[in-house]
Amino acid sequence: MEFLAQELEDVVIVGAGIAGLATAVALKRVGVRSVVLERSDELRTTGAALSLFPNAWIALEALGVAQKLTSIYHPFKRGYVTNLENGSVQEVSFNRLLDERNVKGARTVHRKALLETLAGELTSDAIRYSTKLSSIETCTQGDSSMSILHMEDGSIIKAKVLIGCDGIHSAVASWLGLSEPVHSGRFAVRGLAVMPQGHGLNNEVHQFLHNGSRAGVTHLTDTEAYWFITYPSTLSEEEDMRTGDPTLVQRKVLEKLANYPPMLLEYVQHSDLTTLSWAPLMLRLPWDLLFKNLTKGNVTVAGDALHPMTPDLGQGGCSSLEDAVILARHIGTSFLKHKKIVPIEMTEVLKLYVKERRWRAMALITGSYLSGRVQQGGSKWMMNFIRDKLFYRFLFRRIADFINFDCGKLPCVNSSKEVDDDHNKIE
Repeated sequence: MEFLAQELEDVVIVGAGIAGLATAVALKRVGVRSVVLERSDELRTTGAALSLFPNAWIALEALGVAQKLTSIYHPFKRGYVTNLENGSVQEVSFNRLLDERNVKGARTVHRKALLETLAGELTSDAIRYSTKLSSIETCTQGDSSMSILHMEDGSIIKAKVLIGCDGIHSAVASWLGLSEPVHSGRFAVRGLAVMPQGHGLNNEVHQFLHNGSRAGVTHLTDTEAYWFITYPSTLSEEEDMRTGDPTLVQRKVLEKLANYPPMLLEYVQHSDLTTLSWAPLMLRLPWDLLFKNLTKGNVTVAGDALHPMTPDLGQGGCSSLEDAVILARHIGTSFLKHKKIVPIEMTEVLKLYVKERRWRAMALITGSYLSGRVQQGGSKWMMNFIRDKLFYRFLFRRIADFINFDCGKLPCVNSSKEVDDDHNKIE
C-alpha cells in the first residue's frame, strides 16, 4: 500500500472568495497561519461589482485594507427610487452613513479589486489553486477533534480548524448538516457599462420599479457604471440563460427593460460583455440557522456558506467581511493566550463565533428577503402604499442604522511577530 504523508495545518479555509480571503487576512493579522484551498486555477474575479456599506468598511479597516479602496472609489451622495407605474419618486440620502473622516458611507467597488486587495495581503503560498476537496472526516484525540481532508488528487491535510467559505453550495455546510439554499423565485443580471465620455451619475444611485421587477444603476468610476436588474421568473423559463452566452443575456435584459427609461437601456447597451452575470437569487431558510449545527467540533462556516441571502439589502459581501473579523477575533484571542492553536479549545471558540453570528445572519437573510418582496411586490394598491409611503420614508432609515453594524477590532499582536510558514508533516 502506498503511504501518503499528511500535512498538519493550524487553520484550513475552503474557498478563496470574499469570506475566505478576508478570514485568511484577519487570521494573519493576529499571527495565525492559514491555508486557503481554491478549486479554480486562479483567483475567481468574475462578476461585475458590489456595494459595500459602513459595516463592510469597518471590517476592512480592521483588516488594514480600507484605505486602499476608499482612495479609488467615492461614496454615494443620494439615491432616487422611481415607481414607473405611478410616477412617484423617493429620495434617499446616504450622507448619514459617512463618518467624520469620510471613510465609511456606501460605495460600489469592482469585485476583482476587492479580491485582489485581500489576496495581496497574503503570502504567495497561502492560496493553493486547483485544489479540490473530496471528503471530510474527523478524528478525536482526547477531548479535541481534528479534521482530515481528503483531496481529489489523493493528498490528505489535517486541520486543527476547518472553515468552509466555499459559497452557496458549500461542501462544508453540507457536511455540517445544513440544508441546500432555496430559490427565492427571482433572478438577477448584473454588468458594467463603459462610458468613455462619462456617465453623468454624480455619485448617485438610480432605481426603478416596474411590474414586479427592479433595475438600477450607480457610478463605479468616472467612466464605468454598475447596473443590475432583478425580476421574478422560474427556472424553466430561464433555461436559455443558463448557457451563459453574454450576447443572449444582454438581449434578454434589453427586452425586460422595454418599459424603463432610455438612460437605463443605454447603460446596458454599453456593457462590457465579459462582466455580465446571470444567477437565480438563493437564500438559506432562516430557521435552518436556528435549529441546525453551524459548527461541529473544530469545523464551521462563514460567508455565503453560512448565510446566502438575496441582494436587496446589499449585505452578502458586507456580512462576509463581518464574519471574517469576528471569527478571527475569537480564534486569535485563544491563539495569543496560548501562543499556539490549542485544538481542545477550538470547539468552544467556534461556538462563541456562532453565538455572535447566528441571530444577525438570520436577521439579514429575513430582512433582505422581505425588502425584496416589498420593493418588487407588483402594482397592488396595498403594496404600493407600503413601499412608497412606509418603506422608503421610514423603514429604509432604520435599515440604514442596521447596516452601520460594528464588528469590532482584532486583538493586538506584536508587529514583530512572524507567522511560521513551515509545513509540519506527520508520518
